[in-house]
Amino acid sequence: MAQIIDGKAEAAKVREEVAIKVKARVAEGLRSPGLAVILVGANPASSIYVNKKGDACVEVGFESQIIRKAKETKQHELEALIDKLNEDDSIDGILVQLPLPEHLSADSLIDRIRADKDVDGFHPYNLGRLAARQPLLRPCTPYGVIRLLRTVFGKKDLKGKDCCIVGASNIVGRPLMLEMLLEGATVTVAHRFTKDLAAQVSRADIVVAAVGKAGLIKGEWIKEGATVIDVGINRLENGHLVGDVEFKEASERAAWITPVPGGVGPMTVAILLRNTLYACEHLH
Repeated sequence: MAQIIDGKAEAAKVREEVAIKVKARVAEGLRSPGLAVILVGANPASSIYVNKKGDACVEVGFESQIIRKAKETKQHELEALIDKLNEDDSIDGILVQLPLPEHLSADSLIDRIRADKDVDGFHPYNLGRLAARQPLLRPCTPYGVIRLLRTVFGKKDLKGKDCCIVGASNIVGRPLMLEMLLEGATVTVAHRFTKDLAAQVSRADIVVAAVGKAGLIKGEWIKEGATVIDVGINRLENGHLVGDVEFKEASERAAWITPVPGGVGPMTVAILLRNTLYACEHLH
């Protein structure tokens, strides 16, 4: 039976690390890091995520702004807001909560954020730095996955592992591929055009599921002794939250597995805080 990778516990460690450094900054007479979160519309899930980020900022001693905009807000209005935040020296990090209403271009808004304030790590400059093996602000969820894997393998034992990432999004799959290459793993990225997904998954020492489709990864596909990281989060008709992996069946074959919820999710917020502190201390 697989052991559980406790994302909540690891995220608490990261938040504690950040809080200690913030307290030391303030004791030296330096300002607290500042984070601005832009929420457009009233998507219930997005509102919950944004509130969690606000609470986390309070916990570690950040100054935070949650800027709520109506669903009908125009592209140029959000661009002007980002320009203003770019020039605000008290703001170290800016993020636009996704998804956005359909009439808005997320890519254009992310590109508008100054690269040294892009604490989500989505700006092409930051993704390019990661590809060039010179990371600065790293995409939060992928680096959160790396931190969780290190609790299992340590910092060196990921070298040579076969990793299958299911999902090729710019938010998780692609940047995680780059992170895993930095760790020395051999990486396969599977996507909707992949033939025989079961065969790809069954060869992997590490399986990362990041698609957003409940039960896509069958438990019987998991290699005996593998480590399973489930990034997916899906709400069933009965209200239960589940991942992309058949948890019960996969747990019978894997050595380690993340739960949903309580696995990767808490790490994403923790790395966001880490990125904001990094931007404050090293980039500004």
